[in-house]
Amino acid sequence: MLPTTRHEVDLLRRARPGMAAVLLGGHLSRHLPGPPLRKVPGLGWVTADPVVSRTVLGDHRSFTIVGEGGVGHLWAQILGDWVLDLFDGPGHHDLRSRSRELFTEASSAELVEGAWSGPLAAAREALRAGGTVDVARLARVLVGRMMISLLGVPGPDASADGDPSRGSRRAPGTWPTDEDALTVFETGERLATIALGSAGSTHLSPAQVAAAREIVAELTRGVPAGWRDAPADTLLGRCRELGLGLEETTGLACLLMVAGTETSASAMARTTALLVDTGEQHRLLDRMRADADRSAAGEVRAPGEPDAVENAVREGLRVTSPASVIGRGVAADVEVAGRRLAEGERIMMLVWSANIGAGPFRAGRPYVRESRQLWFGAGRHLCLGAALARAEIGALLHTLWDDGEPLRVVSRSAQRGVLIPGYRTLVVARD
Repeated sequence: MLPTTRHEVDLLRRARPGMAAVLLGGHLSRHLPGPPLRKVPGLGWVTADPVVSRTVLGDHRSFTIVGEGGVGHLWAQILGDWVLDLFDGPGHHDLRSRSRELFTEASSAELVEGAWSGPLAAAREALRAGGTVDVARLARVLVGRMMISLLGVPGPDASADGDPSRGSRRAPGTWPTDEDALTVFETGERLATIALGSAGSTHLSPAQVAAAREIVAELTRGVPAGWRDAPADTLLGRCRELGLGLEETTGLACLLMVAGTETSASAMARTTALLVDTGEQHRLLDRMRADADRSAAGEVRAPGEPDAVENAVREGLRVTSPASVIGRGVAADVEVAGRRLAEGERIMMLVWSANIGAGPFRAGRPYVRESRQLWFGAGRHLCLGAALARAEIGALLHTLWDDGEPLRVVSRSAQRGVLIPGYRTLVVARD
C-alpha cells in the first residue's frame, strides 16, 4: 500500500528515480526490526526516524552542515571559506540572533501581500469567471516575484552592478512581469540542479563550481545596491538596519535562494493537488465555514490553535516535505540510536520518509508531536524563512478556496530530473 497518493509517488519517481527508491525504502524500513539508523553503501548513515533525525539536527557539536554531506559544504566551494563561519561557526549564531526578526508571522504576511496581491487577484477572478488556473505556473511566478522582492533583483536595464539608478529603466510598473518572475525562478532552478548529484558526495567539480558562481552572481548582483540604499521596510534594508554586513546579507540571500525557491513552489502546487485528490478539500471548506461562523459570533481561537487553512498548510508540508533529505557531516565520534558514528562520516535524514509515517494527508489532522515541523529541519539550522513559507502556501490556498467552491484537476504533468519533486503543470477549475 502506498503511503501517499499515487500522484505524489509519481512526482518523486519522475524527479529522481534513485532518490524515490531510497525514500520509499526508508518508509518501509520503519516497520522492520533493528536499529533506526543504518549504514548504506554509497550513502553513509541513513535514518528515516523522526526522533533520531531531530537528535542529529539538534547536536551541533557532533554534526556539521559544512562537512561532507551538508549543504554548507556545497556553498563553501561556491562562495568561499567565509561560509564555514557564517553557516556553522560563531558567526552563524550571531547571524541567527540578529536576523530572527526578519521573518515574523506579521512581516511574512506583509511580504506576501506586497509581492503577490496582483497575481493572486487575477487567479481568483479567473476561477470565478469559470476559467482555469495553472497552479504550478502560478506558484513559480509567485516565488519568482518574491525572490525579486527579497533579493532586490534589478530589472534587465539596470547598470552592471545592479544599481537601477544608473541604468535606463522600463516604464514605471512594468518590472517585474510574470515572465520576468519566471525567468528569475528558472535561474534559481539552474542553481539547484548543481546539487542533483550530491546524494553520494557533496564535492563539486570545477565546472560545477564555475557554473554555480555565475548563477549566484547573476541573482545577487542587486544585493550591494539594495543593502546600501533600500528602505528600512524591505528585507535588504532591514538587514542593514539590524547591523548585518554586506557579506552576511549576501550569504543570507544565498540561503533564501537555495532553501525557498523550488521548495515553496513545490509545496504550494502539491498541497493543492493533495486537497483535491484526497477529497480533503471538502473537509477544508467545512472547517473554513465553521471558522467564519465562529469569527462572526465573536469567538476567539485559543492561543496556538490553527485555523482551517493553517492546519492544511501544516499537513501539506508534512506530506510533501519538499526538502526530502537533509545531510550532515559527522564532526566528532558520537553514539546515536545505539550506533557508533565516526568523525568524517556522513548521515542522511530521510525527512520525507520520517514525516509520511504519521499517515496519509488529512486536512484536519491534529498536530503530530513526533514530526513537529521536521520539514523545516530542527536545531540551530531550523529554516529561517519558515513563517514566510507558511504565509506563502496559506495565501495560495485562500485564493483557491475562499469562495467556498471545490476544485477539480483538469490536467497535470510532473517535472523530470529535478532536485525538488514538483508539478510542471497543474491546471485546476471550479468543480
